[in-house]
Amino acid sequence: MSQEEYLEYLIDQYQNLIYSICLKSVGNPFDAEDLTQEVFLSAYKSLAHFDGLYEKAWLSKIAVRKCLDFLKAAGRRSIPTEDIYFSQLPDLENHSSPEEQYLQSDSEQQVFRICSGLKSPYKEIAIAHFCKQMSVTEISQKEGKNPKTIQTQLYRAKNMLKKMLAERSD
Repeated sequence: MSQEEYLEYLIDQYQNLIYSICLKSVGNPFDAEDLTQEVFLSAYKSLAHFDGLYEKAWLSKIAVRKCLDFLKAAGRRSIPTEDIYFSQLPDLENHSSPEEQYLQSDSEQQVFRICSGLKSPYKEIAIAHFCKQMSVTEISQKEGKNPKTIQTQLYRAKNMLKKMLAERSD
């Protein structure tokens, strides 16, 4: 079998697979078609060095490399707009937008203010539980109190908070 015939066989056999890999990698059908052609062109150029084993893996590896090269080059070519830039900024904590972070921070501050309005020991228990995300067990260890005592104080603190919030909304 000549190299041209072998390439035709590879294209017939693996074209859909290679296209799928490219499409999933780059997300654009036009670029995926171009990359699929590049994969088979690259395979043709390397046929003399290919041992004929594991055709599927060999072609898939070429496809992945072509897609990675394409994506790297595309990243260097694109100049993001302000909106795209800020929406793509990585958020190390919870992958949220700056707006979501602000709202989360504002909510946390409001919860802290409300909990701070309670009397001791309920204030400390509420802040530890609702603001610092501590469990009853963690609070009891920190305070050196029985977990049942902490549960009771937390239950009472929740009821006090409900009353405070109900009065605010009236």
